[in-house]
Amino acid sequence: MKTVLVTGGAGFIGSHTCVELLNEGYDLVVVDNLCNSDACALDRVQEISGRTLDFVRADIRDSAALNDIFSRYSINAVVHFAGLKAVGESVAEPLKYFDNNVNGTVVLLQAMQRHEVFNIVFSSSATVYGDPASLPIKEDFPLAAVNPYGRTKLIIEQILFDLGKSDSRWQSVLLRYFNPVGAHPSGLIGEDPNDIPNNLMPFIAQVAIGRLQELSIYGGDYATPDGTGVRDYIHVVDLAKGHLAALSHIVQTPGTVAYNLGTGQGYSVLEMVKAFAAAADKPVPYKIVARRPGDAAQCYADPALAAEKLGWRAELGLERMMEDTWRWQSQNPQGYRQ
Repeated sequence: MKTVLVTGGAGFIGSHTCVELLNEGYDLVVVDNLCNSDACALDRVQEISGRTLDFVRADIRDSAALNDIFSRYSINAVVHFAGLKAVGESVAEPLKYFDNNVNGTVVLLQAMQRHEVFNIVFSSSATVYGDPASLPIKEDFPLAAVNPYGRTKLIIEQILFDLGKSDSRWQSVLLRYFNPVGAHPSGLIGEDPNDIPNNLMPFIAQVAIGRLQELSIYGGDYATPDGTGVRDYIHVVDLAKGHLAALSHIVQTPGTVAYNLGTGQGYSVLEMVKAFAAAADKPVPYKIVARRPGDAAQCYADPALAAEKLGWRAELGLERMMEDTWRWQSQNPQGYRQ
């Protein structure tokens, strides 16, 4: 497991995982089309780790580009992040999501198969559980995505399960993320969406820094302690370390296995706003607006299986999530586009 191909490695979770992989001694080849990321992130990854990586700007749907990469490098495993991830956009443009996420993964898997690389860690999502009937969410819960984005993740999971059944050489770990937040403690890399943020934390941070006027909170009448939605937020550095654990585990467990990566602790939107305001020492203006269709009142993980099988647990709490997010945003008010 010396050389790892990281697809989408310039993105938020990908860049943080690259740091951890480099620190652990892996050699990295990163492929990213930069449609929602910046190559500057990879420069900073190398600055943080003190190591170099190889970057190829390409789209995972480009079979010829992937063949070239697998021919040039002795790839042992793939960590697959590349994919579009905005729920609202997926509802408006489902074909774009199925083409990029599902078709892109099929092209990647075909290239892996041609070059006899059968180890993959897949960036999945808690969206595959849909609106769960009970909490906390366990890996054996029924799977039922409620939007096209979630369905692309679910379809890819099913493809990997089918591949494992068809050929015992395939070894796949599916990591179902809950809500990644935070940033590297250096403040050099963090979440930097190209447009108006779809996720809560970068929206809060951009309001605090003055790029956006106020936060819209979707729904204040849920059956939760303060009426706002409750989610399981996990520090992105903890999440990145989960990929290290998955890579170590993959050679020991043939077949396809899914793990939740979360903390098991839920925080409401208002709790997140208040915690961030405390970390930044400034108010975060917000307004409560109508609920969004498809949003569940509460969603948090049971992370026990990852602890048992991968030896992985989230270690960084809410205060660190907020401090690290604010350090990133305050040092990079315009993100990577300074």
